[in-house]
Amino acid sequence: MTYCMCALNGTMDLLGRKWVLFAINSIGNHGSVRFTDLNRELRGVSPSTLAWILKQLEQIGVIKRKSFAEIPPRVEYSLTSNGKDLRTAIIPLLLWAARQDDYPMKVEGCEPCQYVQVSGGGRGLTP
Repeated sequence: MTYCMCALNGTMDLLGRKWVLFAINSIGNHGSVRFTDLNRELRGVSPSTLAWILKQLEQIGVIKRKSFAEIPPRVEYSLTSNGKDLRTAIIPLLLWAARQDDYPMKVEGCEPCQYVQVSGGGRGLTP
């Protein structure tokens, strides 16, 4: 089967930006997460950059934004089924990168947003 790789153009423009893969992984780790908690976990990302990333991910159907009619207002972000599929697809890339850079495959000293849980030696991925 042959596929046109043109579809990667827009996708890679977004996924290749700093913080995007970490944001997807972090949201997936939590199931659903509030903006403030996500911003705190992704140390170093500016609130405006994170807001832009979340808006872009929502527009392409990777995450969903749920607003609660409360005072103060509360918003939570979670992965869509498409986002869960994307997260599953990027785990092999994260594992490959870790092997290339000789990073230990352990979470000691790893920021919470920068790890994924994998079972079965990388064959049976459990993000």
